[in-house]
Amino acid sequence: MRDPLSVVTDAFTSFLFGKVETTRLPVRTSTGQAQAVYLPTAAPGLGDSGVIIGREVYSGKGYIYDPFQLYGQQLPAPHWLVLGESGNGKSALEKTYVLRQLRFRDRQVVVLDAQGEDGAGEWNLIAQELGITPIRLDPRAALDQGIRLNPLDPAITTTGQLALLRTIIEVAMGHGLDERAGFALKVAHAYVNESIVERQPVLSDIVERLRHPEPESAEAMNVAIDDVRAWGLDVALVLDRLVDGDLRGMFDGPTTVGIDLDAPLIVFDLSHIDRNSIAMPILMAIVGVWLEHTWIRPDRKKRIFLVEEAWHIINSPFVAQLFQRLLKFGRRLGLSFVAVVHHLSDVVDGAAAKEAAAILKMASTRTIYAQKADEARATGRVLGLPRWAVEIIPTLTPGIAVWDVNGNVQVVKHLVTETERPLVFTDRAMTESSADLSDDALRAAEREAEERAAAFVEQHVGDSESTVA
Repeated sequence: MRDPLSVVTDAFTSFLFGKVETTRLPVRTSTGQAQAVYLPTAAPGLGDSGVIIGREVYSGKGYIYDPFQLYGQQLPAPHWLVLGESGNGKSALEKTYVLRQLRFRDRQVVVLDAQGEDGAGEWNLIAQELGITPIRLDPRAALDQGIRLNPLDPAITTTGQLALLRTIIEVAMGHGLDERAGFALKVAHAYVNESIVERQPVLSDIVERLRHPEPESAEAMNVAIDDVRAWGLDVALVLDRLVDGDLRGMFDGPTTVGIDLDAPLIVFDLSHIDRNSIAMPILMAIVGVWLEHTWIRPDRKKRIFLVEEAWHIINSPFVAQLFQRLLKFGRRLGLSFVAVVHHLSDVVDGAAAKEAAAILKMASTRTIYAQKADEARATGRVLGLPRWAVEIIPTLTPGIAVWDVNGNVQVVKHLVTETERPLVFTDRAMTESSADLSDDALRAAEREAEERAAAFVEQHVGDSESTVA
């Protein structure tokens, strides 16, 4: 029962001011507001479909990425550039990404494995785990009936064969072919393709025809036969290296029968090739064009083409031109090209700056691990990164990287499961990096990174859209 004094007071108040009722409004909130209050419950910034990479350092949200799911509205191209110095976790990221992609039945991956030790590439352990035999390209093994890839394989179109031959020669010579040398090569190639029908034409057939051109080719140009022979002499000498020189055995015969292009993972082991010789870009050009015509098909599969030491491709104007075409066609055929490079300056300051810029433009996803401050600034200028991201790159600890997915920039901690750890952290990787830290050290590194990230956000809250001048 209410107090009599309260009843009198309410009656008097109502008489003077009218009856006033206070109604409590229902509490309403949006999903976005709730997520802002408790960030770890927020949906991943790139959506929730794809493979788990790790978590965002700033918010603690899960970070999920898949170029095939994002392609279109969120991602103009499915290609991906991975940058960073050795020992910061690039290899672990690549390997876990591939293993997680292969859980989807419609995914297929080709890896050009240019690194390794003890006679095997870095991807050898993963290939063994999946029951796959790497395709090991080795001049020494090739002499004993090892793996061969034929640049004149009938699976490659005649136009593709001629473009590949020109690229091989131009890479080896270090400059483009002049019109006379190009004519000699074109005539020799046409004659070989037209006259040899009972078997696969091979490089030695081209070399022989360059050294001994047909009289008809000289008559067609109204020049002496000796002139045509002289035009093709340098070309023959270059191709001769693949036939009788230090690279013999890998490309001077019919393509090896039985290479399984339907396996979920195809590993080309290039670790026996000197990474600093011209053999590597030549090898990558041949493998790339051969795959373009034999592996990429207009079916429902999504394909990933991952290239270690990709500066061999991007830094050569002749090889880059071949891969530009592959990347353009790849978007239509469901191909995601992943280029792994140590330093961006390796590819943007060289002779292939124009070609390198074209390939970089096609890579809508960029992942940058720790770099020195000057390298980070140069990378930021080329890629147009926000200023805060450039400033934090030199401070990143192993396993943490800046991700730029078509302008959506986040700092992401890559997470490796205990099942994946023995496959992705090989002996070589552990000697080069500190990514295999103890759990306590990992937690301490994460806390330190989070504190730095929070400080940067607070300092640059109004500068998130500015880029490096």
